[in-house]
This record gives sequence, structure tokens and C-alpha cells, in this order.
Amino acid sequence: MSNPPPLYRDPWAKREAWRRHPVFSNRAMFRNIFPGFGIAVAAFSVYVVAENVLQSDKSHHAPKH
Repeated sequence: MSNPPPLYRDPWAKREAWRRHPVFSNRAMFRNIFPGFGIAVAAFSVYVVAENVLQSDKSHHAPKH
């Protein structure tokens, strides 16, 4: 036999439903905690590599004192 449905109904169920939405999951919250962080890390890495390449290129052509 199947269990009968509960005799009570939660009057706040509709108002609390947003808490179970996937947008508010821990994974989504952690992923969106620092928006643009990945792009900033990539841009900074490109800057550091370019600076090192240009710096090493200038140091080879600089006259020694």
C-alpha cells in the first residue's frame, strides 16, 4: 500500500522555493564569487610573459659598462 499524502500543507512552500533553485547552489555561488577573476589572471599572465620576453631581448643588446 502507498502512504497517504500528509494531512497538512506548508503555507510557506511557495515563498521558500527559491532557496532550492540551482542558481543558489553552493557551486554556483562559489563560481560567481569573483566575476572576471579568470580573465584577469590570464591577462596578467600574458603581461608578465610579454614583459619578460621584452626585458630579456633588451638585456642582450645593452652595452656592458
